[in-house]
Amino acid sequence: MKIIGVMTGNSMDACDVVLTSFRNEKMEDLASFTLAFSDDMRKKIDFLRYLIVQEKISMIDLKNLPDFQQIHDEYIHLVASCILTLIEKSGFSRSDIEAIGFHGKTLDHCPRSVASKRGELPYTCQMGSGQMLADLVGIPVIYDFRSDDVMNGGDGAPLAPPHNGHLAQSLGIQDAIFYNAGNTSNISVISNGTVIQGWDAGPFNEFPDYLMRTYQNEMCDWDGKEGKKGKLIKELIQTLFYNTSLMPDGSNFYLMPPPRSGDPAYYRFPADILEDQKNSFSDIIRTVEFFSAYLAAYTLKFVSQDIRMPTDFILFGGGWHNPVSRKDFEHLLTGKGFVLPEHQTDFERICSRFTQKPNLVVSSLGQYMEARIFADLAKHFLLKKEWFETTLTGSCSPCVLGRISYPNQGKIDDQINRASKGWQSGK
Repeated sequence: MKIIGVMTGNSMDACDVVLTSFRNEKMEDLASFTLAFSDDMRKKIDFLRYLIVQEKISMIDLKNLPDFQQIHDEYIHLVASCILTLIEKSGFSRSDIEAIGFHGKTLDHCPRSVASKRGELPYTCQMGSGQMLADLVGIPVIYDFRSDDVMNGGDGAPLAPPHNGHLAQSLGIQDAIFYNAGNTSNISVISNGTVIQGWDAGPFNEFPDYLMRTYQNEMCDWDGKEGKKGKLIKELIQTLFYNTSLMPDGSNFYLMPPPRSGDPAYYRFPADILEDQKNSFSDIIRTVEFFSAYLAAYTLKFVSQDIRMPTDFILFGGGWHNPVSRKDFEHLLTGKGFVLPEHQTDFERICSRFTQKPNLVVSSLGQYMEARIFADLAKHFLLKKEWFETTLTGSCSPCVLGRISYPNQGKIDDQINRASKGWQSGK
């Protein structure tokens, strides 16, 4: 099978597409392409997220907004353009491609593990008509991958661990930790060739990117340039750990055991930090980049005690291209670097579980890892195979994820996914 995977992540920087060949357990990327979002597109999607997260607008009211229709259609046309460019550059024809795996754009996420703490019913909200996309590119589109798991009692995330397991099989890897550093970081623990655990650790790029966009008019801290100039503000680490991801019941997301899934909507950067004149902007960036690495290391306390801690780390996602955070992560895994006093024992236990020095490898397959996940999901849908072999997300039982739209089969109401807000009542 040759399948295209599409991802437009929470960073809202671009649309990534990859054409992947699947032959039994082997995966091979044949071509890839990235199309950057315009500032205008980012602002429009931010506006929709604001309406849902802050204004608590209903899905019916959202879809009835003229602005929504215009933004949705513009987004789908951008994705279609990205796919068609990939096909043209790849040398393959549309008839060579079995399907497209399309994630859509997440506007909000309130999974089972968080909904109970908010006093709400669980939901996940992605925008993106698979039918419109199929009509524009002339290839079947498989999409809405999170709804089935949410409606089956799961978190609908993270979706990465099974794909990381499939990739480990393809590469002949038996024991490793796959670590994605996107806006939210997630971890997949592979032991004896099997995915044992997988969960979201917390924000990674979210805070540094927010600060760079807001105060430096830059998408991110390219190559850690700003962070390299700063020094660590140790007292700020405690503030960040205990105040940036609080649930409505007062619990801390970072302390929640798996299964759990995160979302940028949960993360709050304290505004008063920037008002403190004694700290330079470079020092603050340096500190939040350390905090990203700190959360990534701290969450290893949740790796099952029943397995030997893998020493190989397969790193992917944009956050690991920042040498500041990557070096901090390596230091924390080897007993170096600043640790909060109350976490000293946790970090000592984490470090003691490694039988040799951790080996950190930034994967050459990492740039399009998230897009490839949805090509893999589409393959599983076509083969009618369940995605989660174990209940990594807390669902009642594993199930086949997604729905399919064929070109020119007629207009359907699919601009918002099935498990968006109000799905329990059909509204």
